[in-house]
Amino acid sequence: MEVNAFAAKKAGEDLEKFNYNLPVIGKEHVDIKVHYCGLCHSDLSMVNNDWGNSKFPLVPGHEIVGEVVALGDEVKGLKKGDKVGLGWFSESCMHCDQCMDGKQHLCSDSEGTIVGRHGGFADHVRGHWSWVTKLPDGIDMSKAGPLFCGGITVFNPIVLSGVQPTDKVGVIGIGGLGHMALKFLKAWGCEVTAFTSNKDKTEALKKMGAHNVVDSTDSKELESIAGSLDFILNTTNVKLDWVAFLTTLAPQGKLHTVGAVLEPMEIPAFSMISGEKSVGGSPLGSIALTRKMLDFCVRHDIYPAVEEFKMEDVNKAIKHLHDGKARFRVVLKA
Repeated sequence: MEVNAFAAKKAGEDLEKFNYNLPVIGKEHVDIKVHYCGLCHSDLSMVNNDWGNSKFPLVPGHEIVGEVVALGDEVKGLKKGDKVGLGWFSESCMHCDQCMDGKQHLCSDSEGTIVGRHGGFADHVRGHWSWVTKLPDGIDMSKAGPLFCGGITVFNPIVLSGVQPTDKVGVIGIGGLGHMALKFLKAWGCEVTAFTSNKDKTEALKKMGAHNVVDSTDSKELESIAGSLDFILNTTNVKLDWVAFLTTLAPQGKLHTVGAVLEPMEIPAFSMISGEKSVGGSPLGSIALTRKMLDFCVRHDIYPAVEEFKMEDVNKAIKHLHDGKARFRVVLKA
């Protein structure tokens, strides 16, 4: 099959039209006709080779929703015409301890949809049937793509950390990830505090799900909620005053990061020891949890706020995201 795509030929360059041929489909693989594909900061990182693992030409795109158009003889649970999604992972080994324990996202042999292969900024993309997730009835496909990366990234910690509907929780960084975390946690039943450096966003944040808004740069505001939060989710990738946030945690509270903070996180031992507090992190989530998240979204009508661009306007969309103008996720329509 010939695929029409957009690819970066070299690191940091604009994307250009690019054609390539998929080999004969494998017995466990699925070909998807792309309807929509989200644009994520991880796509920018891969295009710029920020992580040193990009191979060029590179077709980005890992927040894919579309329709099954071809499948191998041993594909399970899918048929032609099914509406499906594909996220960061396109395959995992399915025999290691992590895979057999239902934690396929922790497989050390997993395949990334845009790592060493071509992704969803194209008319077609291929993945292993296990990671090609059937969409629940009633979902809005035009907004569903970002759920397969940003959505599951912030949903997984809620389950992983055992967050209860009676908990008081906080979210640091209300952007592409954080605004979805607010919506999930409010629907979960929690009392949600949004940490922001811009108090002008207070009303907008409350409309998204925040019950309280705290200025993350104001030490007095942070002190005023000391010892009150059971769980804090950090979605930023910048260095912060981690001790100040740990102080806002109640005993046995947890600070969990999904933001890829590149600098070491300076956390004195006694800031955790004295209250039995903990710090953790996580990547996306398992296959089963992704399915549950999608059902949760349909049940509670939870979607990211998206701005839609045509696929051929991909470079305009990338610049929009790079310039910090996205509110809050960008989706490309094929």
